[in-house]
Amino acid sequence: MSGRLFGVGLGPGDPELITRKAARLIDQADVVAYHSGTHGRSIARSIAAELLPTGVIEEALVYPVTTGRTDHAGGYDGAITAFYDESAERLAVHLAAGRTVVVLCEGDPLFYGSYMYLHDRLAPRFPAEVVPGVTSVSAASAAAAQPLARHEDVLTILPGTLPRPELARRLADTQAAAILKLGRTFPEVRAALAEAGRLDDAVYVERASSELQRVQPAASVDPAAVPYFSIVIVPGHDRRLRTDPSAPRTAAPQVVTAQRAGRLLVVGLGPGPDRWLTTEVSDALARVQHVVGYAPYVDRVPQREGLQRHASGNTVELDRARFALDLAAGGADVAVVSGGDAGVFGMAAAVFEAVSADESSGEPRYAAVDVEVLPGLTAAQAVAARAGAPLGADYAVVSLSDRLKPWPVIEQRLAAIGQADLALAVYNPASRTRVDQLARARKILLEYRDPQTPVVVGREVGRPGEELTVTTLADWDPGTVDMRCLVIVGCSSTTVTAGGRVWSARSVERSMGR
Repeated sequence: MSGRLFGVGLGPGDPELITRKAARLIDQADVVAYHSGTHGRSIARSIAAELLPTGVIEEALVYPVTTGRTDHAGGYDGAITAFYDESAERLAVHLAAGRTVVVLCEGDPLFYGSYMYLHDRLAPRFPAEVVPGVTSVSAASAAAAQPLARHEDVLTILPGTLPRPELARRLADTQAAAILKLGRTFPEVRAALAEAGRLDDAVYVERASSELQRVQPAASVDPAAVPYFSIVIVPGHDRRLRTDPSAPRTAAPQVVTAQRAGRLLVVGLGPGPDRWLTTEVSDALARVQHVVGYAPYVDRVPQREGLQRHASGNTVELDRARFALDLAAGGADVAVVSGGDAGVFGMAAAVFEAVSADESSGEPRYAAVDVEVLPGLTAAQAVAARAGAPLGADYAVVSLSDRLKPWPVIEQRLAAIGQADLALAVYNPASRTRVDQLARARKILLEYRDPQTPVVVGREVGRPGEELTVTTLADWDPGTVDMRCLVIVGCSSTTVTAGGRVWSARSVERSMGR
């Protein structure tokens, strides 16, 4: 009969934070294993030292390398993989002999813990159980006496080993954060906190819950004196709502009107590459304090010091607009971002809809907010330019999304465009839930267009995966189109040159065949 494997969490350092279950299992163990650095001193063993039973077999799992160089043929990753393989086999010998093996783990075994790599290797072969422990995040929050997250705050756990730009982006995108794995990474972590505008709120906690515990503002920490076992916590935004201890926990945030209302800039980022971002928009993004938008568009705005980014989903345009207007009404300068041009199926209309509703509410909050729309290159322009000039004559632009308008209305408009002989740029042509509308649109257009009318399909134009297809209305397969595409359907004056360039004549006579 095989033995049992236990991954036992010991908490962050204070032996009194060891759970009763963990203590019982340690006392009943035949074998106690623990990891250590190359120096051979195990923090996990030191936490549980008083609980180790007399005569217990100890297995010290000493890392062959931490952050230094290694002669292993596979480099650092190869050396560490071989170490975990060897350590697992050492413990497997005991388990096969029927012994109970307890692996001691600082904090929680499955929270950035070394035990998880043994678990991956041994749990499929032997009975295994994990005993949770108090995490370093919980200990640091308690040590700093700082509630991390309130109400609907999102808490993000981040390793300090992330590249600084990525760390800054994630810090700006969340309400509350905890940053682990510091030590030599602290200078870059501190820089990321500053870039994300979170340094003033950040609290540094060193060796939480131990006798050597130290707590101080992250901004005042000497980077040369930061050990690996330290953590930075950034309390959530909602803590600012609780300055009055008697305030109800569900109190909603109130918009405080400043002496000067801020500006709200609604900007178009263009359809993709940075080279298509206008200078005007780039300058505006360098000045604002907040950027608000659909997450993929917010991700395109580089994080910098003093900028807060607020990302949200794709179907909450009005909520997003009101949120941005509230920030501006409170005195902040805000940019609401859209792909392409914000005025073409973008956020500009949503912002003005929110302003209009506010004006008719009887208690307007946004009257003093200066709203300005800055244009951007549209997806239709980008695809048309790649193809040639298919929109060189009169043209129409239609979105096939029926989320904000019923499909019969879209059909009526497609029929009117077909009858008017206008070239057509089709936005939002298909999605996972809209798989047949594009085929129905093609059928409607074929009632008015020659089957040989040129059709251009642009996918990811301006980006690394760019594709451009030129076909005809008769040969075009709508099933090959998805949300990454924009479709242009020509009119009677649209032709294709011998070199494959698509263009629409401006001449009325030519478009009428004369």
